[in-house]
Amino acid sequence: TAPNYVYDLKFGLSLLSENYLCFAAVIMDRYQEQPHLLDSHLEWMLNMLLKLIRDEKSPPLLVHLGFKFLYIISKVRGYKTFMQLFPHEVADMQPVLDLLCRQDPKDTETWETRYMLLLWLSMTCLIPFDLSRLDGHLNSEPGLNREPIMDRILAVAKTYLRVSDKSRDAASVLVSKFVTRPDVKQKRLGDFLDWTLTTISQASDLTMEGTVTLDGALQSLAQLFKHGKREDFLQYAPTVLQCLDQKKIAESSLAMLRKLGVKVVQRLGLTFLKPRLAKWRYQRGSRSLAVNLAQSTAAGKVLDAKPELESGSREEDYDIPEEVENVIGKNLQLYILAPTIYTIIFHYLFLTTHSIGRVTGRLPKELADEVVGSVLDCFSFQETDNAWHGGCLALAELGRRGLLLPSRLSDVVPVILKALTYDEKRGACSLGSNVRDAACYVCWAFARAYDPSELKPYVNQIASALVITAIFDRNVTCRKAASAAFQENVGRQGTFPHGIDILTAADYFAVGNLNNCYLTISVYIAGFEEYTKPMIDHLVSRKINHWDGVIRDLATKALHNLTPQAPDYMAKTVVPQLLSMATGMDLHGRHGAILACAEITHALYKVGAEICALIEKLSLSKMPFKEDPVISKLTCCLHSPIYTDNFKGRLSSVLHSPVLHFQLLSTEYFANGFEQLVSQYLAALRSPEVLTRCGCALALGSLPRFMIHSKLQQVILDSLQEACRMTQKEGFAEARRDAATAMARVCVTAGVCAQGSPDSAVCEKNVTAVYEALLDCMNDYITDSRGDVGAWVRAAAMTGLLDLTLQVAGSAPELLSPAICQRMMCCLAQQAAEKIDRYRAHAGSVFLQLLHSTQPVVPHIPHREELLSIFPPHSAESLNWNAASQAFPHVSQLLRLPVYQYHTLLGLAVSVGGLTETTVRYSSHSLFEHLKGIQQDSAALLQFGDTLLRIFRDNLHNDRTQTGMSHLLFVTFILSLSDSLSPLSHPFCVELLSLCKEEIKKSKDIQKLRSCVAVYCGLILFQGDVRKKILVQLMMLLCHPFPVIRKATASQVYEMLLTYDDVIDAAVLDDVMTVLSDTNCDLTTVRSHRNQLCDWLGVPRPTVLAKVIQ
Repeated sequence: TAPNYVYDLKFGLSLLSENYLCFAAVIMDRYQEQPHLLDSHLEWMLNMLLKLIRDEKSPPLLVHLGFKFLYIISKVRGYKTFMQLFPHEVADMQPVLDLLCRQDPKDTETWETRYMLLLWLSMTCLIPFDLSRLDGHLNSEPGLNREPIMDRILAVAKTYLRVSDKSRDAASVLVSKFVTRPDVKQKRLGDFLDWTLTTISQASDLTMEGTVTLDGALQSLAQLFKHGKREDFLQYAPTVLQCLDQKKIAESSLAMLRKLGVKVVQRLGLTFLKPRLAKWRYQRGSRSLAVNLAQSTAAGKVLDAKPELESGSREEDYDIPEEVENVIGKNLQLYILAPTIYTIIFHYLFLTTHSIGRVTGRLPKELADEVVGSVLDCFSFQETDNAWHGGCLALAELGRRGLLLPSRLSDVVPVILKALTYDEKRGACSLGSNVRDAACYVCWAFARAYDPSELKPYVNQIASALVITAIFDRNVTCRKAASAAFQENVGRQGTFPHGIDILTAADYFAVGNLNNCYLTISVYIAGFEEYTKPMIDHLVSRKINHWDGVIRDLATKALHNLTPQAPDYMAKTVVPQLLSMATGMDLHGRHGAILACAEITHALYKVGAEICALIEKLSLSKMPFKEDPVISKLTCCLHSPIYTDNFKGRLSSVLHSPVLHFQLLSTEYFANGFEQLVSQYLAALRSPEVLTRCGCALALGSLPRFMIHSKLQQVILDSLQEACRMTQKEGFAEARRDAATAMARVCVTAGVCAQGSPDSAVCEKNVTAVYEALLDCMNDYITDSRGDVGAWVRAAAMTGLLDLTLQVAGSAPELLSPAICQRMMCCLAQQAAEKIDRYRAHAGSVFLQLLHSTQPVVPHIPHREELLSIFPPHSAESLNWNAASQAFPHVSQLLRLPVYQYHTLLGLAVSVGGLTETTVRYSSHSLFEHLKGIQQDSAALLQFGDTLLRIFRDNLHNDRTQTGMSHLLFVTFILSLSDSLSPLSHPFCVELLSLCKEEIKKSKDIQKLRSCVAVYCGLILFQGDVRKKILVQLMMLLCHPFPVIRKATASQVYEMLLTYDDVIDAAVLDDVMTVLSDTNCDLTTVRSHRNQLCDWLGVPRPTVLAKVIQ
């Protein structure tokens, strides 16, 4: 049917038009960045489309499609350029106006048509004829009242200033072109301004309709005051400004209305002031690059503030209207009231700064300086980041226009430096990237505005600040902006230190990677001394306490990398600051300071290692530096970590590298004058600082042979032996360790000569003292908060014994007496049976090296053959001493050898009482296996028991060994010997009971007390007087002050009576069991129950001894 056909045709055209529009938009969008390339094609495209539009046969859909194509072109090229191509003859006005009047302002599908028609009408309004000529005789036809074209156009403009689409923008352009015509402004300007101000006064920005109305009215005012002549609008400017003040557009919640308000206020300010170019402004050369290059003699020179920009030598005096102050005040106030979305902020503040710049350019010098002062007032930490942002943009605009005189740079530059690092913390993040970006723009503008001589006093400050922002800023846009500003200054100013070199490493694209900036580029730039300390200070003050954990981590790593550039500054200035920050209130600051201290400490250690490596290479290359002052300086470098009283808190590993390289230096270059140095080290062995003792002991151990010749015994060995002695219960473990290491090294360096002098070599007169000192170190079991620190001393002594013994055995084996060898091997066997895996493995390794050594052979090793059968050479390498499952089965076999039995059993006692499950399990299992092996050998069992008692006696009240002895070892031995010993009072049992009583006397160690209860219950196997004495002790423990001991005693006695039925009469067994089950109560009740138990068991009741008062 016909209606369906029409519908299908419209739908087909609509679908086709959409496809063509999308295709055209894709093509035209390619010219967005360089739209001027379309200029040669605009005319023919416009004529082709207008021909289609003017054709009366074209359907409405096709006409609208043509206007949509025109809008796409104008959007890419810009309406200001494109609208000039519209035909604007007299014959075009009436058709365009009629076509526009036929459009529906509310049709959302054809807004492009209305937009382009309004622009076309704006061009036709420029015809140079009075519009009244086009009206003809309005009343020539009777009954027909025609409206003048002037009124029709104004009506159309007013209509479209209220619509919500883009036609509103074109309507404001139409108003600016039409109302400013000479004939229209005489008749309609005042009325139109009254209508506009009335509309503004009546509209509300709280509704959508009111917002649209205000937008259109403000746009029309801005366009009128922009394109109109000052003389025509000056009389209306105060009224318009008063209306805006009353409406309070600047306080509107809508950013777009505030932006338009800024535009209008700016145009009003320019209207109040006469158009003029300030003669006092600063101008750098000519704006033409060709002219500047041609003036070779005057290149780079400033015209200063004296160019004659206008005729006359003196600035013209004239009155400044009062409204100008209001205009400037509103613009400055708008900085603080800026919106919160960054894109809107930028356009909004950028417009405001242009307004400030244009108005200031028309003021006298004194008033312009007041404007600069007002802008500087925005840079207060009481203001928001919006005020700082706007202030930076304003300073850049003033500087770019030459309105910021060089005399103000002393006030401006410090403010810009603060803005480059502006970062205001807000909760878990911070604000300020817009401020830093704007500050970079200021630096970029200043580079173009000022002569190098004007910025010379501030070059280093600006350069350092820009470099810091370019490599350390968190925001990539700020880093790129700073890099661009730095590049502009390098090119325009030419005074930035090492500018070209820095730009090569930190160009616009290189600073895009944050990790690369912090860890690579920063190291390169810090190589230039002008930037080193500012970069370090910035990281310490701004970045290690940053809210972003990634930045804190990168900052600390950057400090690590920058430490080699300024090690002294780091150690003496930065580290103390970090230590104070590490105890501050800021959590982020504490975290960053701790990480930074760790990174800088590690870096300083690496710097020291590099210096030591240099000294090593110089020494090995035998450079001709003997008796040269450089040797003194190198020695001082090594003495700094070795010999100092300020070592507290440093790592001891720092000492080893300088000590090692000091040996090379002293061997090669110290020929004379070393006596004072040796005396210095010996005196420092008595220093109260632990690590000072360590450094000097290691330094003595590294001395070459010629320096210790004739001083070995009287000076060095005596001092080191004294340093090895345990003179205090705590502390100095590191010093004793290093003294033991140094003593062995000194002996190895001095050499061995059996009949030599004790001051020159190890001989028969001093070898015993050396071995005794090292073997005494094997008994160092000092503990502190770090644990068994005596293990360090024992490990050093074992290493020293190995080196010294192999040296002596190879040179003078007769110096090794059987007593020395026996004690040494026994001590090593004890260490190889103890509980700490690392030191057990070290002891086992030393033990086997001495046993299996063939070049030379170590003499007088007790039970060598038996030892070789236990530890055959071919399986020594496969034995893993760190694994308890492998070590203890081998070590326990030493219990069969009488010489090693005491020390091996002592070591196993410690392992049995350890805390590690595998150590306790395998050491106990190995001990059980040994006892099973000698179960039928009564002599071996008795010898084992005697050894056990001797260990108990020697280590009485020694918690380190008694815990293990009491916990498991005695119980195991008692159970194993129950069939071998006499059922009556065997001496072993009597002495064991006596030792146990002595051990727990006045003891408050719960673990020890519980272990002794288990021992007593095990000794109940033995009858006679021993059993009665044991029962008395158990009854006493039932009334122990500690409830846990009373409970444990009752529980174990209960189990003992169930296990051994010959301890108590069966008739009272149930009563005894009942009492033992109810002993966990107050001490008075327990004592009565205990007394009842004593009666049933047939033992005397314990009595409380009265205290003797003297």
